[in-house]
Amino acid sequence: MPTVRLPGSMLLVFILSAAGMEAQILSPEDQMRLERVQRILREVPLIDGHNDLPWQYEKRALNHMDQIDLREDQTGHATPLHTDIERLRKGGVGAQFWSVYVPAELQGGEATRATMEQIDVVHRLIERYPDTFELALSAADIQAIHKRGRVASLIGMEGGYSIADSLGVLRQFYRMGARYMTLTHSKLVHWADSATDDPKHSGLTRFGEEVVREMNRLGMLVDLSHVSIATMRDAIRVSEAPVIFSHSSSRMLTDHARNVPDEVLELLPAKDGVVMVTFVPSFISEKTRVWYALKDAEEARLKAMHQGDPDRVLVETEEWKVKNPTPPATLNDVADHIDHVRKVAGIDHVGIGGDLDGITTVPVGLEDVSKYPMLFVELLRRGYKDEDLRKIAGKNVLRVFEKAERVAQRLQKERPASDARIEELD
Repeated sequence: MPTVRLPGSMLLVFILSAAGMEAQILSPEDQMRLERVQRILREVPLIDGHNDLPWQYEKRALNHMDQIDLREDQTGHATPLHTDIERLRKGGVGAQFWSVYVPAELQGGEATRATMEQIDVVHRLIERYPDTFELALSAADIQAIHKRGRVASLIGMEGGYSIADSLGVLRQFYRMGARYMTLTHSKLVHWADSATDDPKHSGLTRFGEEVVREMNRLGMLVDLSHVSIATMRDAIRVSEAPVIFSHSSSRMLTDHARNVPDEVLELLPAKDGVVMVTFVPSFISEKTRVWYALKDAEEARLKAMHQGDPDRVLVETEEWKVKNPTPPATLNDVADHIDHVRKVAGIDHVGIGGDLDGITTVPVGLEDVSKYPMLFVELLRRGYKDEDLRKIAGKNVLRVFEKAERVAQRLQKERPASDARIEELD
């Protein structure tokens, strides 16, 4: 972050945001905290669990890489990106799981093809900016790349529909570099229930359990963001390796189906898993969640009233939003969720998974990838120790990844690749 000294030992910190360059005056105490945070992030890689930048290349440029130059400031667009190289550096990001998301409406081979194209985007990002990004396939890679001053780039699949109900396809995605898979997205799959769809399987089917076992054998992290509570419980029961939530928060604080209830948080220490607390406003602020629920209800009412007139629905929805402005979520809300996960699961089971460039609104104070240090400054204000911050930033995820790798090494000696088919088990 660029800084300027002011009289009286105050520090002026310039922070890039969607609105341009902002200035934030830090007290002498916060100045010292920021310096501590910056030192910690030089020692330990800050590992973010979820960034949807690859999908932005598809959505905005049909994967034409030269149309989005990450060396340039990406804040000046009508819809700014949350990510570019300079802001990644300012944010102290040491490792990033790039999400290779494709819409849940895609199924079978169509979803597989789209996911392969998203993985190709990640590989091309690394090739295009070799001085900034380097592919990471292991916990050791993350640490070595961080020491070389680059951003360790990992691939996270978001939605089990990408494997088209095939363990062979799952294995090939691992060979392409995927190191976690979110079992579902917004809709259920043929073998697992989603948090935001009507349940059909009461959690995992027999084939779904086999998917988890094969991910364990490969060393691919089992990601339980987006899945139902029953699926969470089944996956934690079946998995021999630690599980992760790549971008979720606490359901006790914000009653959103995408969040993790305390009954599941309490299971994490025994499985040695980690919740990577997210920045999604409706997941971290109960007031914001309620506002979105009311907005959706109003939109549904208007659609029923004005069938066949989508323009009028849009206009009246916008009028409702003007009369009912969105309550803002904030950096402090995110810190509250970190507090709660620490309280219930323990400090060894907390991480960060921003979901930046996958969301259209952001918390005040966490507008882009440059802002992570200020979240850690807030945690220091709350009494967190330096070692706590090291764990939240990266040590917890590194431990989980290393343990998953050890489990995979053992399982590969004990059993061959599974040749089970969904029609044989379900």
